[in-house]
Amino acid sequence: MNHEHHVHEGESLLDAARDRLISSGEQWTDMRSAVFEALAGFDKPASAYDIAEAVSKSQGRRVAANSVYRILDLFVGSNLARRVESANAYVANAHPDCLHDCIFLICDNCGQTVHLDDDSLSGGVRKAAASAGFTAPRPVIEVRGTCGDCETN
Repeated sequence: MNHEHHVHEGESLLDAARDRLISSGEQWTDMRSAVFEALAGFDKPASAYDIAEAVSKSQGRRVAANSVYRILDLFVGSNLARRVESANAYVANAHPDCLHDCIFLICDNCGQTVHLDDDSLSGGVRKAAASAGFTAPRPVIEVRGTCGDCETN
């Protein structure tokens, strides 16, 4: 899947997320917007509790983590967010209009997470899965280690 895709940020990311969700037949509600904005505002993967706290502060009322989990599940299914399984946390997808396999590089020291799109790397995973009679439509690969900043400190 080699093609150019536009990485969104700020207002452009919010617009792209809204457009993607609406095109999948879902509504872009005020709460979904608030959850997405909070998620996109984190520089590291955020838990549903982190996001609920951020939305609660911005709206001046308590927002339950259960509500946030439901919205995050919708976002993952709609390609607006990615779930970092090993951290039970989420990151906003900077290009929700493109479907790619997902590779996360996660620093065990500082928690910084880099999201790579390299379908050629996950091709081997797909091939191995297929040879075992297993279908892996969108594999997620997580690599834990030490980021360059922590390595030099």
